[in-house]
Amino acid sequence: MASMSPPLRVCRGILKELRASMGQSYRQSLAYNYVLDQFRKNKVTGERYCRAQQEAHHDSQTYLCLLTATRRHLALHQLYHGKGERNIEQAADMVGLRLPTQPGGKGWEK
Repeated sequence: MASMSPPLRVCRGILKELRASMGQSYRQSLAYNYVLDQFRKNKVTGERYCRAQQEAHHDSQTYLCLLTATRRHLALHQLYHGKGERNIEQAADMVGLRLPTQPGGKGWEK
């Protein structure tokens, strides 16, 4: 099993993803308050070591992974989603190729 990152890092990561999706007014959202309340409620003290805290930490890491993957997916979708039919030059630029400039030539000479 992979080692789990510290709870504070996970909490900061979730709040960072909330800020990225909601903008600067993320602190007034219900999601912000809920995340902070859950992390405060499941904080581990020296006297207590329970399975529920580990489950909450695992759930929070899973939620952070979901938020990050969703943000990345939307960015890729915006970049590569169909914008109608592309011409040959645009398709070649998209994959990093250059087309020949002269018919029958190599295309690299000026």
